[in-house]
Amino acid sequence: MEWTYEVAVTSATETSDALERWFRAGPLAALAGLDGFRHVDLYVPAEGESADPYNHDKAGPALLLQIVFATREALIDAVRSFRIAAAFGSLPDGATATGTAFERRLYPVADGTEPARLEAPFSYVVRYQRPAEDEAAFIQNYISTHPVTQAKLPGIRAIACYLPLGEAEPGGPFDDPDYMIGNEVAFDDIAAFNVAMKSPVREELRDHYRYFPAFSGANTHYPMTRQRLFG
Repeated sequence: MEWTYEVAVTSATETSDALERWFRAGPLAALAGLDGFRHVDLYVPAEGESADPYNHDKAGPALLLQIVFATREALIDAVRSFRIAAAFGSLPDGATATGTAFERRLYPVADGTEPARLEAPFSYVVRYQRPAEDEAAFIQNYISTHPVTQAKLPGIRAIACYLPLGEAEPGGPFDDPDYMIGNEVAFDDIAAFNVAMKSPVREELRDHYRYFPAFSGANTHYPMTRQRLFG
């Protein structure tokens, strides 16, 4: 498992390229100096069209960051002390951001027995927001059915589930998106992902969705490309 702080930035005026330049020019170096910092996974919207037959979300974050720490304690301390918030300072004009501390769980893929590392550059980023009638039942259902089925998708390279850490409030310039659980599947590129979306396994995943415990929060699905930065 890994310990991450997610910052999702949206902007009515700045492009993803401009926001990435802003992040590299300032916040990245400040984050790299925090105790327990390991790396940042930086995501921007992927080029091309997703072939997911059931989800067609368009207005996702222009910049998504997973700030990874060596331990849970280092992550929580960086949040509670507002050092993550201080590393970002003021957001660019017209930008807003959410912040969430997560436990990131990685899972095996295909016939593997060990969790696959998040290395492939294309990610399908999924988030479910509260509420659910029984949140614990929803999360348990999701993590017990989805990753083991996603592992059978053709061409899949990695699977992650994101579990919010309730004891670490966002603070600073970040709003709380009130996430219940997150998921991510990684592929070599959007073409490989689209092949997987046309497979019978995608229909099996949809069947799981139909039997999720009752929930009424929003869920989002964004195709993105990822790169790893070390400061």
